Amino acid sequence: MKLVSTRTPTLSATFQEAVQAGLAPDGGLFVPVTPPHFDDVPDLLRADFASRSVEILYRLLGDELSRSVVEDLTRSAFTFPAPLVRVDGRISALELFHGPTLAFKDFGARFLARVLALGAGGQPRTVLTATSGDTGAAVASAFHGLPGVQVVVLYPAGRVSPMQERQFATCGGNVLALAVEGAFDDCQRLVKGAFEDVELVARLGLTSANSINIARLLAQTLYYFEAAAQAEPGQPLVVSVPSGNFGNLTAGLWAQRMGAPIQAFVAATNANRVVPDYLDSGTYQPRPSVATLSNAMDVGSPSNWERIFALFRGDHGAMAAALRWGSCTDAETEQVVIDLDRTGYLADPHGAVAYQVLRSNLREGEQGIFLATAHPAKFRESLAPALGREIPLPKALRDLEALPLLNESLAVDQAALRRRLL
Repeated sequence: MKLVSTRTPTLSATFQEAVQAGLAPDGGLFVPVTPPHFDDVPDLLRADFASRSVEILYRLLGDELSRSVVEDLTRSAFTFPAPLVRVDGRISALELFHGPTLAFKDFGARFLARVLALGAGGQPRTVLTATSGDTGAAVASAFHGLPGVQVVVLYPAGRVSPMQERQFATCGGNVLALAVEGAFDDCQRLVKGAFEDVELVARLGLTSANSINIARLLAQTLYYFEAAAQAEPGQPLVVSVPSGNFGNLTAGLWAQRMGAPIQAFVAATNANRVVPDYLDSGTYQPRPSVATLSNAMDVGSPSNWERIFALFRGDHGAMAAALRWGSCTDAETEQVVIDLDRTGYLADPHGAVAYQVLRSNLREGEQGIFLATAHPAKFRESLAPALGREIPLPKALRDLEALPLLNESLAVDQAALRRRLL
């Protein structure tokens, strides 16, 4: 698998080079030149998740990593299930929140941590990441306590749920949580600015654990095959992806190119409608993000849209033909959570957005799957008043309540971040 920058197609890298760098030297994102297509997908789908994942990753990375290394990486990273749960007659939820931090980011972060450890060569590393909610928790969990690794998490102060904040801002040790006095887009710009600082990158061994890192996205392709493996045979499959920074949808489109039998993807957003507006109009206009109930999707300038743009070679018509899309207001999100709860299924706000937009895009004879990306208990402060009842906390979250926050405030200032990192 040959990787190149989205901005300079002649700028190539091996997988391990791309993982260690995070961002391409020209500021672009690494993408496969052509995602390989597998001709034996029916056989792959008959395998269990772990065995199938080993096989797919070895086919992608076997020119750099031995099968035994790929097997060790994969089986140690993916130790939890991704069950498909029926929600109504034609729609099911692929629950991706059964990992240690109760969010889908565990798939990518745990795999990334293991790949980074392979290529570090004993050199100290600083993992710098921005989070709109769940990435910070998954990255902190995956790297916490690893020798030679410092983790720095930037997040928008007051714009993640209290439980999400506790998951990464109570770790201490080698995990530093910086509460940025701005929005997620400000955090993302600060991270990108740090990676453009050549001296800083060299001195700290700086790398990224955001979805700009190719290892995160390759790991996320795997559960799209798992969705297809558990789906009803014989019915066209449509998958709805709650979308903020658009890494998850990028991984799904790569999986589709590899042969995952998914007929269509639905790009589901909240009030941050940059991509739906682009698909409607053909004009791409990033804008400041607005705060919503589904906070992990509050992104006004999604980084990974650059990868999707590259995948379709900038052809708006091809993108509009390949995707379905829509958005959901907070009022609609809250009502969907209430309605689903009455049927016996408790959804988090992001899953509720994906369900609602899927329902309006599903056609006759199709089956739908939406990605349930986080445990609803992580959002109990916003969901409990709407539901009129308390939401029980899993033990992993209960244990965090008594821990003190160990965060620091940071202005939206590149020089201030540089000083703190040094």
